[in-house]
Amino acid sequence: MLVTLEGLDGSGKTTVWERLRSDDTVPDDAVFTREPTDTWYGDAVQRSIDDDDADSLAELFLYTADHAAHLSNTVRPALSEDRLVVSDRYSDSRYAYQGATLAASETLDDPLSYVREVHAPWTRPPDRTVYLDLDPETAAQRSGATNKFETADYLATVRDNYERLIDADPERFVRVDATADPDTVYERVRAAILD
Repeated sequence: MLVTLEGLDGSGKTTVWERLRSDDTVPDDAVFTREPTDTWYGDAVQRSIDDDDADSLAELFLYTADHAAHLSNTVRPALSEDRLVVSDRYSDSRYAYQGATLAASETLDDPLSYVREVHAPWTRPPDRTVYLDLDPETAAQRSGATNKFETADYLATVRDNYERLIDADPERFVRVDATADPDTVYERVRAAILD
């Protein structure tokens, strides 16, 4: 089973992911992974994040390359062994974030749909996605607005994209209020994954 943790920057995905890794109720052979990865593909993604002038379309394909390698090297092999895979960010992050980045493009009518179409022939959709829901202003505050993807205005567009993704596949998504106290958030995420 492939479970993904999604949400705006500052929503607590990584904190929850790290707690799950040390939770003895999670299967011992579970695979914990994340995007961007710690490969050279992920390094290229990180360089583009740090570059305010990175071309948005080129950036999309860096993320896409990282996702393809992640699937090939980590996700698909673990799933073929019937292991639980828990990923801190996955394809929905790319759809929501790169869809927002490409929104300024004059050549794409619907950037979110375009990004999904690029991935459709080869990606492996999650079985369940836990969406840590947080308003854009709080997300920007928590994340520190340290890069171009962490401003409240940008995150508002990202959140709208996540809502579109949830509306398109409501059975897959479990919404968790990320404004609750951290223990409550964790227990709700844990229940959504292990139930």
